[in-house]
Amino acid sequence: MSTYRAFQVTGQRQFDLVERELVAPSHGHVRVRVLSCGVCHSDVLAVEGQRPAPEQPVVPGHEIIGVVDAIGDGVHAWKPGDRVGLGFLGGQCNECEFCRRGDFVNCSDQPKPGTTEDGGYAEVVYARASGLVRVPAELSPTTAAPLLCAGVTVFNALRATAAPPGALVAIQGIGGLGHLGVQYAKKLGFRVAAIARGAEKEELAKRLGADHYIDSAATDPAAELNALGGATAIVATAASGASMSPLTAGLRPRGQLVVVGVAPDPIAVSTADLILGGRSIIGSLTGSAIDNEDNLAFSLANDISPMVEVMPFEEAPKAYERMMSGQARFRVVLDVAGSWQ
Repeated sequence: MSTYRAFQVTGQRQFDLVERELVAPSHGHVRVRVLSCGVCHSDVLAVEGQRPAPEQPVVPGHEIIGVVDAIGDGVHAWKPGDRVGLGFLGGQCNECEFCRRGDFVNCSDQPKPGTTEDGGYAEVVYARASGLVRVPAELSPTTAAPLLCAGVTVFNALRATAAPPGALVAIQGIGGLGHLGVQYAKKLGFRVAAIARGAEKEELAKRLGADHYIDSAATDPAAELNALGGATAIVATAASGASMSPLTAGLRPRGQLVVVGVAPDPIAVSTADLILGGRSIIGSLTGSAIDNEDNLAFSLANDISPMVEVMPFEEAPKAYERMMSGQARFRVVLDVAGSWQ
C-alpha cells in the first residue's frame, strides 16, 4: 500500500475525499493505521473554519483508535502492532515551562489532532509519540474512541473535585458528555443527581446510574439540589452558559462548579453565592495520555461505555452532520477499519 484515503476540509464544511502518499514517520512520531474515529463537537474547529488559516486543508478527528504501523527515529516506547489511541491533545513537547512542571495538558507546544494537524477522518494518521495512549485489547475500537475525549473530559473533571465518596455530585446535561459523566460519577462512589430538561430523560439517567433526577424545565435545579443537602460538586456539560448560571446556588459550602461544556454565552453568577460558603467555579480540559490510560482502565474495570452510532468511513461528512444535528444518541463513530480490511 503506497497511498491512503482521507477526508480533508477547507474553508467551512468543504469536505473532499483525497488520496495521499504514505510516508515514513518523522523523528519522534509514529504512523498509525486507523481503526475508528469518534465524531466530536470539537470537530467544528476544523470543519467550520474556526482555526488559523482555514483556507489550508486539514483532516478532522481526534478520538482515534488504531494500530502502530511504523515508528520514526527516537521512538523507543512503541513498536509496530501496538494498539493505541490519540485524543484532543497530540502529545506534550517535554521542554516548555508547563511540561517541566509536569502540567502536560497545558503544554505550550502541543499539536491538536484534527485542528492544527491532520486527524482521524483518514485511514492513516501520523502522531507525536508522547501523545499516544495504550488501549486495552478488551475494548472495541468503536467503544474506546469516544472515551479518549468525551470520557476523559468528565473523568478528569470528577477527579478534579474535592468530593469524598458518598458525596452528592450533580451532572448537568444528559448528552454526549453527560451520559458518560453519570456513569463515572456513580462508579467513583458518589451519590449522583442528573440535571436535564424534560421528564422523558429521567428513565435513561437512572439507568445510567443516577440516584436522583432533576428536570430543570419544571423546577429550580439549585433548590432541588439544596433539598437533597446541596451538591459538593456539579459538572456542567451542557453548551449553555445560561443553564449553568443558576447552579452555583445549589452547591454546598466549599462546593465546586466544574465547567466542561463549551458555551457561546457567559456564565452569570451571584457574588454572594461565591463568597458566602467559599464556593468556586473552575474549568477542566481533557487530560494527558497517561490520564487517558487511567480513564480506559477504569472504564474497562467498571463496565463504563458510551452509547454510539457507528457509520462507515465513506460517510464521514454525513456523520459530522448527524453529530451536529443533535439527534445522535449520543456519540457518532466512524468505522475506518471497514474501509481497508
